[in-house]
Order: sequence, then structure tokens, then C-alpha cells
Amino acid sequence: MLSILDRYFLRELAQTVAATTIVLLAIITGTTFAKVLQQVAGGSFPASVMFPVLGLRTLDGLTNLLPLAGFLGVMMALGRMYRESEMHVLASSGMGPRGLLKPVALLAGVIVLVTGLVSLWLGPWAVRTADALVAEANRSVIAAGLDAGRFTELPGKGGIIFVDSLSRDGSVLGKTFVATESVDKDGTRQLKLVTAAGGQLYQESNGEGRFMALHDGWQYKIPLGRDDWWRMQYQRNDVALSDVQSDEDEDPAHSQGSWVLATSASPDARAEFAWRVHAPPMAFVLLMLALPLSRQSPREPRYGRILLALLGFYFYYLLLALGRAQIGKGHWANSLPLLGVHLLALGLAAWLFWKQYAPRRPRGPRKAVA
Repeated sequence: MLSILDRYFLRELAQTVAATTIVLLAIITGTTFAKVLQQVAGGSFPASVMFPVLGLRTLDGLTNLLPLAGFLGVMMALGRMYRESEMHVLASSGMGPRGLLKPVALLAGVIVLVTGLVSLWLGPWAVRTADALVAEANRSVIAAGLDAGRFTELPGKGGIIFVDSLSRDGSVLGKTFVATESVDKDGTRQLKLVTAAGGQLYQESNGEGRFMALHDGWQYKIPLGRDDWWRMQYQRNDVALSDVQSDEDEDPAHSQGSWVLATSASPDARAEFAWRVHAPPMAFVLLMLALPLSRQSPREPRYGRILLALLGFYFYYLLLALGRAQIGKGHWANSLPLLGVHLLALGLAAWLFWKQYAPRRPRGPRKAVA
């Protein structure tokens, strides 16, 4: 049963953690949006799926965001209570270390559960769903921006396309007109016109290149400023659209399910699985570290301890990232060294917390100076 003091601490901590999560989520969403917008401009996928992909990728980023949000939220909430002397008043009223440990531990349990749910299931599902949306959009000319009865700009190709009709799923084109402009090796600009009685969109086997297979039409090449035009009749003519640019930073193991990674012998798979498994313990350890690090005097700089805590978080995160890299390179057979990093940080948190609440030894009488 929670006491009035426990409910007060939980409410203050939860509100600050929620506000911190929203602020960090806005920052990460802005960064992700810039990256997604760059891929849309490069023709990696159409703008029609930009916002669903943005939401799914932001959801995947919660794995690293939630531990940091909990850490900073608890530090700011308790730091405010210390600056306003609330903690000193409560301590003088008989509140011991357990009065602070219980609400923080309850909040840590909730954050650990949510972090584990996101890292082990929700995050990989979001990545797979985003990849499926992009792949489906690149197979459909409707999602690629084409619409029957109007001129549409070819993404990344500097041309236009017009179709008089489209099938319901966007896989079959009616009468088609394509106009593109290019520069020859000698510097002459030429206009290329292609007409067709029908067509279809398809991708290469690796899913990178996109083409339109046009059937039964004519192709014209018109050098600008010259009279040597030529035309060609064809039965099939493939017109290249913008290539599907893959994300260079994307790890193939990142989109796989956790069970698949757990049963895989690949070093990359083991490294990704270790990172997912150790995200919840990192959230718990950070909240325990926030307890001693948040204590400050009323005259202490407001954000001084937060800056030091961020440096500690960076060092802690860096050690885990280095351990993940060692697993990915095959140097470590398992993730036990990562567990050692958690225990070391948890031991540091316990020592700092004990040192703050340990009874001080009384000073002896001073010796008189002759």
C-alpha cells in the first residue's frame, strides 16, 4: 500500500519524466524527419508514406530515449526538491533512505517494462513495418506520385510523365507519354520523348532500381539546336525511374525479430540481440544513479549536476556500445561483459547513495594550542 508521501513522489517524478520524454521525443522526431525528408527528396520512397515511416522510425528510437528520459527526469524532479529544501524538511521529519527508494524503484519498474517491450518487440516491428511500407510504395505507381489524367514530375530524373489511365492497384498503365532532358558527351542538350500504348512498373531483383516497362510505342530523340532528329518504333522500352537508395547506416539485423536473433550464430545478430536485452537494465541502473547524483544544495548551480550526469551517461553508454562492437566483431562470445558494466554502475550508485546517508562520525575535541 502506497503512503501519501509515496504517491506524492510518484506524481512529481512521473510528471517530470513525461515532460522530459516529450522534449527528447520532439528533438529525435525533428532529426528523424530531416533524414526521412532527405530520402524522399532523393527518390528512395514517395512522399505519400513519409509520415507513417517517420512515426515508425521514431517509435524505434524509444529504445534509447526512454532510459535517458527517465534518468534526466528523476534528476530534475529530485534536484528541484533539494533546491527548494523539500527533501531537507522531509528528512528532518523522519524520512529515511527507504522513503526515496520505494517510489523511484516503482517508477524504474514501469520504465524497465516499457523499455523492454519496445526494444524486444515494438521497435523491430516498427522497422519491419516501415520497410514493408517503403517496398510496397515503390512497387505502386500510384504511391510513387503518378495520377491518371495529369502530368507528373519524374523523381530525380528531370522529366515528366503522363498516363491516361491506371489500374486500381497502380500496377498497369494505360497510354503513356514520357519526356526527359539530358546532356550528351559533347555537351549538347537533347530532349527524349517516349509514347506507349501501355506499361507497367517493376523493380530489380535486389529491390534498388525502378523501371517502367512501356509497350508498343515510339521513341524520339531531339537534339536542341540541331536538325538531326530521329525516331524509333519499339515493342518494349524500359524507362528508368529514380533508384531506391538504401540507408547506409541501416543494420540488416536491426529489423529482425528478437527470437530470430537469439537463435542465430551470426556475430551481428548476437550483438543486436545483446543490445536489446541490455536496454532495460540500463534504464534501471540510470534511475538508481539519479538518486545520489540529484542531491544538491540550494545555492548550487541549477544544471551543474545535470551536466556531470550527462557526461556519466555518455561514458556508460559508450562502454555498452564498445561491448556491442566487440560482440559484433566476434571478439566476445556472449554479453556477460555488458552485465559487468551494469553491475559496476549499479555498485557506484549504491556506494554514492550509502555515502550520502551514512551517519557522520562526531568530531573529537580540539587540542588547545599552547
